[in-house]
Amino acid sequence: MFTGLIAERGTVAAVERTPDGVRLSVESELARFVEPGDSIAVNGVCLTALAPGDARFAADVMHETLRRTSLGALEAGSQVNLELPLRADDRLGGHFVQGHVDGLGTIAGVREDGFARVVRIAAPPELLRYVVAKGSIAVDGVSLTVSAVDGEALEVSLIPETLQRTSLGSAAPGRPVNLEVDVLAKYVEKLVPR
Repeated sequence: MFTGLIAERGTVAAVERTPDGVRLSVESELARFVEPGDSIAVNGVCLTALAPGDARFAADVMHETLRRTSLGALEAGSQVNLELPLRADDRLGGHFVQGHVDGLGTIAGVREDGFARVVRIAAPPELLRYVVAKGSIAVDGVSLTVSAVDGEALEVSLIPETLQRTSLGSAAPGRPVNLEVDVLAKYVEKLVPR
């Protein structure tokens, strides 16, 4: 369980592709706090840390995750959002993020709005049905408030802190992003008869 409050931006050091999947190596100071087998969110995807060292950890990414997320497009030098799991004594400043990406969106547009930057993200209808204005969504692992939504896309407004601290500061049209909708919406749909 995560909060969507990014602890650090890491840098992909290496991507080893094999027929069995991908092994990512990520440079990050967070590696000092990770033990083998610990969970760590990479662009919103919950992965299991392997061989953590002083400033680097590795993680295996299976085919299902590669199909459902943008991790397969990463290459050496890519910036990634990193978060360690929520501890029971931590403050919950974002929203409950599981690290289970629901699907991909695509940056459709970016515009400035004062000191904020509004990012429009095209998403498939099967994800947008769970998105509501002023609700929560995780975009590449970042907990954000939806500022607008229609039948084709959602919009989020990013403050300067988010632009500086996360990889969303360099978001440009055409870039794929991982989306995790609020899990409560999925449970409500399942429990309430149509």
